[in-house]
Amino acid sequence: MLDLKFIREHPDLVKEGIKKKGDVDRIDDILKLDEERRLIIQKVEALKNKRNVVSEQIAEIKKAKQDASTLISEMNSVKEQIKDLDENLKKIELELNKLMLQVPNVPHPSVPVGNKPEDNQVIFSWGKINEVDFDLKPHWELAEKLDIIDFERGVKLTGAGFPLYKSEGAKLQRALINFFLDEAKEAGYVEVQPPLMVNASSAIGTGQLPDKEDLMYVIERDELYLVPTAEVPVTNIHRDEILSESDLPLKYCAYTPCFRREAGSYGKDVRGLNRLHQFDKVELVKFVHPATSYNELESLRSDAERLLQKLNLPYRVLLMCTGDMGFTQSKKYDLEVWSTGQKRWLEVSSISNFEAFQARRLNVRFKSEGSKPEYVHTLNGSGLALPRVVAAILENYQTPEGKIIVPKVLHKYTGFEVIG
Repeated sequence: MLDLKFIREHPDLVKEGIKKKGDVDRIDDILKLDEERRLIIQKVEALKNKRNVVSEQIAEIKKAKQDASTLISEMNSVKEQIKDLDENLKKIELELNKLMLQVPNVPHPSVPVGNKPEDNQVIFSWGKINEVDFDLKPHWELAEKLDIIDFERGVKLTGAGFPLYKSEGAKLQRALINFFLDEAKEAGYVEVQPPLMVNASSAIGTGQLPDKEDLMYVIERDELYLVPTAEVPVTNIHRDEILSESDLPLKYCAYTPCFRREAGSYGKDVRGLNRLHQFDKVELVKFVHPATSYNELESLRSDAERLLQKLNLPYRVLLMCTGDMGFTQSKKYDLEVWSTGQKRWLEVSSISNFEAFQARRLNVRFKSEGSKPEYVHTLNGSGLALPRVVAAILENYQTPEGKIIVPKVLHKYTGFEVIG
C-alpha cells in the first residue's frame, strides 16, 4: 500500500507509475474521498470542541441553580450530529481503504518502461550453452524413460499440474531442497518452517489479495488460503511489530510446497514441469533499512545466482519492465535458466524489492533511539523454485544414452552420481 500523504502530495507521479504498470487509475476517486474524510474530521473536531465548551457552561448554570434545558437540548443535537458524522466517516474510510488496496506500487526510476516481454532487459548472462552431436530430448521424455516422474499417475491422483516424483526423481527433489537451504544458511538466512495455509490478513499484507484471488486455492469453510509461495507467511512473521534498527537486516529462508491455480494456463509452455499447480520452492525474505534496500536487492540477487552457478546451469538475468513486473514490486529481476531440450529460457527465480509497500499493509516498522518508528522495506526472491531447475538439470546433463549426470554439488545429498 502506498502512503496516502504521498499520493496527496504527488498525484501525477503516482498516476504515471500506474500508467506504466498498465493498471487502473483510481487516484482521483481516492483524493475525493480523502478530501471528504478530512472535512468530516474537521467538523467533528469543531463540534466536539463546542460540546466541551458548552458542557462547562451547563455545569456553571446548574451550579448556580439556573435552567440549562436549552443548552442541554442543543448539546443533544450536537451529540447526534457527531454520531451521524462518525458513521459517515467509517463508511468513507472503509471505501478509501478498499481503493487504496487496489493501487499498485510505483516503479523505481531504474525500471524500463514497457508492457511486452521484449521490453525486459537482459542485463547479465552466465555459463556456456553446451553444443552436442546427439538429439537432445525435453525433460518430460527423459523423465518418462527413466521412470523418475510420473505425470499420468499424477493426473489420476489429483489432476494436471500435480506430478508424482519417484525413486531418483524424488531424491533429486529432496537433494535440491537441502542444498538450497544449506546455501541460504551459509549466506546468513535464518531457516523457518511456516504454515502451509494463511488467513486473509496475511494474504492482504503481502498483496496476494485483492490482486491475485484467481491464482490461489481457497479453503472456504475455514476461510484459509493454501500458500502460493512462502513469501506470504514469512513476510507476515513481523506483522504489527516494531523492530529495533539494530536488528536490521532480518533474513529468513523457508522451504514450502507452493499451490497455484494458474487459471487460464494451457498450451505447449505448460508441458512437463514448465508450469505446475503444486511445486516445491525455497524462498528468501528480507526486512531491511530503507537506506540500504537496493543494495540488499543486489545481494539477494547474488544469493540466488550463486545456486545456479554451483549447479553449472547457464542462465541470464532480466530486469523486468514496468508492465511485466507485478502489482506489488518497485523493482524486479527474473533469473532464467537455459533449457537445452526445449531450446528456451525458463524462469526459476524472481527477486523483488517492495520498498515500504508490503510493510505499510503489514504495519511492520523499525525504531532507532530518539526517533519515530518508520516502515521497513521488504524484499524476497526464489532461492530457487524446483520444477524448472529439475527440468534444466535433466536436459542440460543428459547423455547420448539417455542417462542424467547429477551435478557434482548435489552428490553428497543424492548419494548417487548418475540417473539411469
